[in-house]
Amino acid sequence: MQGANNISTEGFILLGLSDYPQLEMIVFVVMLISYLMTIVGNSTIILLSRLDPRLHTPMYFFLSNLSCLDLAFTTSTVPQMLMNLWGPDKSITYGGCMAQLYVFLWLGGTECILFVMMSFDRFVAVCKPLHYTTIMNPGLCWLLASIAWLCGLVNSMIQSTVTLQLPLCGHQMIDNFLCEVPAMIKLACGDTTLNKALLNAVCAFFTVVPLSIILVSYCCIVRAVLKIRSAKGRRKAFNTCFSHLVVVLLFYGSALYGYLIPAKTSNQNQDKFISLFYSVITPMVNPLIYTLRNKEVKGALKRLLGKGREVG
Repeated sequence: MQGANNISTEGFILLGLSDYPQLEMIVFVVMLISYLMTIVGNSTIILLSRLDPRLHTPMYFFLSNLSCLDLAFTTSTVPQMLMNLWGPDKSITYGGCMAQLYVFLWLGGTECILFVMMSFDRFVAVCKPLHYTTIMNPGLCWLLASIAWLCGLVNSMIQSTVTLQLPLCGHQMIDNFLCEVPAMIKLACGDTTLNKALLNAVCAFFTVVPLSIILVSYCCIVRAVLKIRSAKGRRKAFNTCFSHLVVVLLFYGSALYGYLIPAKTSNQNQDKFISLFYSVITPMVNPLIYTLRNKEVKGALKRLLGKGREVG
């Protein structure tokens, strides 16, 4: 009980790269640049999706939701990481750690489900083009997005609440950059069998199941695209779907490695950098993949900049 009281008043220590202090400034610079690029890239997509009438479609509705998620996802963790990397103080308050845990799980779970909704949108667009506007009406889009956010919230409430019941016995050293479930389980001094089983079950539901659904939908999409007679039409369909598939594989690949493997056996340093990858690098890469391969987004950006010059 005394240990629990100490943790609630003194907080935790995020060790991060304490074993490799020579790398801290390098990682700090990389993370700062990545975070700034994440803010600029995702804010641009949100702005374009709202201001350009040509982007008022279901695809960009879900894409702007993804950008909102990525902005909040990184902001819930990266500023604290940067503070801990910058100086000798590696501490985080108990309340800050708990808030980080709840928000991180909420947004991460939401993103897992949102990718399924985005794949469904692409499936309807390619496989049911004549009925696309009827099926993907604004009401359904809002409903699907709401389901994704709600599923993420339920995931957070379950995992965070169970994790907070772990007996920490005064252990304050979290060997990671952030407060997340695998790191908290390793911190516990009691029986963690139930927590590991719950972690595996929830992760399977939020990663393996959605990824399977997405891959099945893309098999159907590929079959439909191959039936398109126009080479230009096939190329456009493949480009749009390829961008989404790359983002999906980056996110789910790192999440599966970060959450399922540590529950069994893994190298702690690998866990740390995997955490960095899906919390910092993936949100930065998402807008780059979508914009660099997307003529509609690049066209909207040119039109917006053109209007800015005219006003100037």
